[in-house]
Amino acid sequence: MEQDKKIRVGITHGDVNGIGYEVLLKALGDTRITELCTPVIYGSAKIAAFYRKGIELPDFKLFQIDSADRAAADQVNIINVVGEDCKVEPGQATASAGKAALTALERATADLREGLIDVLVTAPINKQTIHSEEFDFPGHTEYLQEKVGEGQTAMMIMCAEGLRVALVTIHEPVGKITEVLNSKLVTDRIIALNRSLVEDFGIHGPRIAVLALNPHAGDAGVIGSEETDIISPAIAEASKRKVLAFGPYPADGFFGSGAYKKFDGILAMYHDQGLIPFKLLASENGVNFTAGLPYVRTSPDHGTAYDIAGQGKADGQSMREAIYAAIDIYRNRRREAEATANPLRRQNYDKGSDKLPVEKEKA
Repeated sequence: MEQDKKIRVGITHGDVNGIGYEVLLKALGDTRITELCTPVIYGSAKIAAFYRKGIELPDFKLFQIDSADRAAADQVNIINVVGEDCKVEPGQATASAGKAALTALERATADLREGLIDVLVTAPINKQTIHSEEFDFPGHTEYLQEKVGEGQTAMMIMCAEGLRVALVTIHEPVGKITEVLNSKLVTDRIIALNRSLVEDFGIHGPRIAVLALNPHAGDAGVIGSEETDIISPAIAEASKRKVLAFGPYPADGFFGSGAYKKFDGILAMYHDQGLIPFKLLASENGVNFTAGLPYVRTSPDHGTAYDIAGQGKADGQSMREAIYAAIDIYRNRRREAEATANPLRRQNYDKGSDKLPVEKEKA
């Protein structure tokens, strides 16, 4: 089957002054990775060599290519997209590092659209240094929605084993969350999360928990009215559409009591409400997945970590999990598409007869 062919995983190097190279080299240093996929790094062999000096890794080579369609299936491939003049300053936020991160992202995104790679994994960026006329976005999620979304809406899902947390609002300032929040948006996010759990994670009939916005779920309007005016109606509407959605639950008690273990997906109202408990629970195994788009993109759930960059201390597990997740989600989508491509045609039964059903003849 085509889905069993090696998947071409494009990996951007992110901010060259952060821990991007350290985590991707550690993740790809395990030679078994090429048994699962064909990695294609968008970055610089020179910068990779710089960071590799401070890391103990198995003996493996980076196979330099000039185009993703030349990637060797049994090698860790790298495309040099950054010039020799790119200065590396571990732990420093520089315009040069931001430009190098954007150059890699643009090339990888173009190759993703062209079908030269199957999935995209992104190393962390510094949103301040990458910001420019070409990158006027709060983060990867919004950039990819614009560049490869094909009119679809992206949704951030943080995932780890048995834990999937999605967000209604992503990079909105806290003071503007209530301005953005409305019942239709929450309903749409519930429906989108349900669809992703089915198509991307292979969970049929998923149970979704919806978190409240206010402390104590608003205490029946004493603390806030968003639960009664916005969130509860959205849950009711989703239920009408045959989605198993429940809540709204006060976020603190929901995670503190372990109630999250009873659900396949959790919908948080804003960034920190979902990501703080997720990162505490997922530890180094967390993955950021951009759901809702025609293409699969994942990323480690951590940032550039300037404070330890260049010291060889960074843990490559989250990057490794991001690669695994991209492969699994890609395969799940293929299986779901194949399973639903040709549904059985409706057949007529002769009540009271033991004859096999026959298709109705066309007039």
